[in-house]
Amino acid sequence: MSQYRGLIKEVVFRNEESGYSVVSVKPEHGEEFTAVGILPFAQEGDYLDLTGEWVQHATYGEQLKVASFEFCQPTEASAIEKYLGSGAIDGVGATMAKRITRHFGKDTLSILDNQPERIIEVNGIGRKTAKRIIESYQEKRESQGAYMFFMSLGISPSLANKIYTAYGRDSIIITRTQPYRLAEEIRGVGFRTADKIALMEGYALSDERRLGCGIKFVLNESLNGEGHTYLPENVFLQQCADMLSVPVEAVNTVAARLIMKNELVYETVGDITAVFLKQAYECEVDIAARISRMCLRNANKSPDEISVPDTLPDGTVLSQNQKAALATALSCSVTVITGGPGTGKTTLIRGIIDFTERKGTTLLCAPTGRAAKRMSEATGREAKTIHRLLEYGQGGGEGFAKNEDDRLEADTVIVDETSMVDIFLMRALLKALVPKVRLILVGDADQLPSVGAGNVLKDLISSGTVPVVRLTEVFRQSEQSAIVMNAHRINRGEMPVLNAKNSDFFMEKTPGAAEAAQSVTELVMRRLPKYMDLDPLSDIQVMSPMKRGEVGVIALNKLLQQRLNPPGDKKQLLRGETCFRAGDKVMQTKNDYSLGWVRHGEAGQGVFNGDIGYVTEVDTENNSLTVRFDDDRRARYEKDMLDEIDLAYCMSVHKSQGSEFKCVVMPLISGPPMLMTRNLLYTAVTRARKLVVLTGRPECVYAMVQNDHIQARYSYLAERLRQLSGIKNNERAD
Repeated sequence: MSQYRGLIKEVVFRNEESGYSVVSVKPEHGEEFTAVGILPFAQEGDYLDLTGEWVQHATYGEQLKVASFEFCQPTEASAIEKYLGSGAIDGVGATMAKRITRHFGKDTLSILDNQPERIIEVNGIGRKTAKRIIESYQEKRESQGAYMFFMSLGISPSLANKIYTAYGRDSIIITRTQPYRLAEEIRGVGFRTADKIALMEGYALSDERRLGCGIKFVLNESLNGEGHTYLPENVFLQQCADMLSVPVEAVNTVAARLIMKNELVYETVGDITAVFLKQAYECEVDIAARISRMCLRNANKSPDEISVPDTLPDGTVLSQNQKAALATALSCSVTVITGGPGTGKTTLIRGIIDFTERKGTTLLCAPTGRAAKRMSEATGREAKTIHRLLEYGQGGGEGFAKNEDDRLEADTVIVDETSMVDIFLMRALLKALVPKVRLILVGDADQLPSVGAGNVLKDLISSGTVPVVRLTEVFRQSEQSAIVMNAHRINRGEMPVLNAKNSDFFMEKTPGAAEAAQSVTELVMRRLPKYMDLDPLSDIQVMSPMKRGEVGVIALNKLLQQRLNPPGDKKQLLRGETCFRAGDKVMQTKNDYSLGWVRHGEAGQGVFNGDIGYVTEVDTENNSLTVRFDDDRRARYEKDMLDEIDLAYCMSVHKSQGSEFKCVVMPLISGPPMLMTRNLLYTAVTRARKLVVLTGRPECVYAMVQNDHIQARYSYLAERLRQLSGIKNNERAD
């Protein structure tokens, strides 16, 4: 191993995620050379002790491959002068560096460390300049020490930068003495990272701060990851005890203190005790209260008093079921309309709009941009995302501009794809409605529940307190579609008809995962574009029931990216094992209420789980990329935000909710029974407008159709509604 001490003249390249860097080094003695390796925080002007070995690069020649490094200080006056004059210290240029080192010689840095006030002895340095130099020098030394400390804890370079940016000079002391603050205050630092630091710093497993943070982590994971609004006490205690490696009694003690602090809520749910995070509890209670108040106004008018014509203005003939549904929706303050594909939900929406617009303002909305766009195309009226309707982030701040203080001016509000709406978004919408509004919630209750917390649509239906219109008749035009026919067959537990002549629903049999993956690639790249003139990116959507495996989302995204958007000479950014390049199809994977965007001169905030777009620009100099979403919003992602997006050549069925595509391609080989379910297959099939192509084994399709297991979501909204309405459990709706 060779050892060198020298000044970094230039950072030629750096991967901010891994810290891998290529730097130009001017050693204290000898010629300038190139060093490569994990040098995450080294900047131009830093002095380093490097240990490594010389290697020969085929293109760039001889380089020092760094095995380890430490920040250090030069010892010779000439080297000190170069270090100070490199631009690393604010207020010191080449001329000032020469003056300082002439005055103090080899003792310059020692004096800056131990007697910094003496810098004023140098000719030309006044008190204001001295203060500026001292503060910059001390911050430089402290940041180097902090970064080395973070490296010793195994914290990634990007997280270390976040922590130091947030806490500055207090970074080390806060990290060592209050590590769980990081999990609560620093985006990207989860409980597990904070816990690892805490345990390395000597925290006991039973430390109350550790248990408190861990308890909230478990409830947040169940809320945001699994959609539960609460956990039964026994499940909650056992999950916390297992994750934290402590007795159940220890968890119980700390949980009781969190209840006293009003951070957790315990409530009796039937014959069990439920544990809620405060915000989830308050959200459920508020939704139930607001819906119940709206239901009290439903008695104002009877459906029999509504005169409904036989046809709509566009000539569409209404069935008796649709006429009755229309009368119900127009006579009630809040109504749920539910039904499968082809049952006339869109026709009913058009009929409602025709009536309501005669007497007032009607607003249309949906949870996602794609769903809103589809609603607009189907009705000929403008439809917005719920976030846009409620003016999220308007005026530069966080939160919804439309709320109880500034309500939506509308007589009727129609929400499509309500199965996707979680409790937090539903509460925000309800808070923004004027007291006498008519609210119509449309959705397919047999689809998968929302990605977010709660089970709003099913809870409203099962409560028995909200008028529900069930559309069951499949209309003639839809009957001609095998997609619609098979969706209903699947929902009834019947095997879909595969490969009928002149059908829009096919299955290509493949024996194993490798063959299925190859089939998917050929279908997307060559066969379907040729057969139906489909665009591989915008018209065809590959879906998979699972994330991992040869035909999982991760593997198929890599395969399809390589074929549809090969690297060539395109700029690219790495996030873990995922590479993003211009032209990539991507999806937002979590709600980011603060991410800014622009659209045709309009600016706003908020990009949301399920939004699909394309990478339009990759800026390797500033480690950022720009995404244009389907509704023309353009958002810029910095390097540390790339964990919010994923490739979307293939997506999970859960992530496809609210979207519709001309063609859906899905491999079905095998998988865990909890994933390979009837309602997952039903949801995937109903996302296609013109064509469904399955590839894999027909017996897998049969197994999914037979598997009617629906993973339970812990939610208390339906029971709250029943209690407020005085309905007993044995009177509730199916």
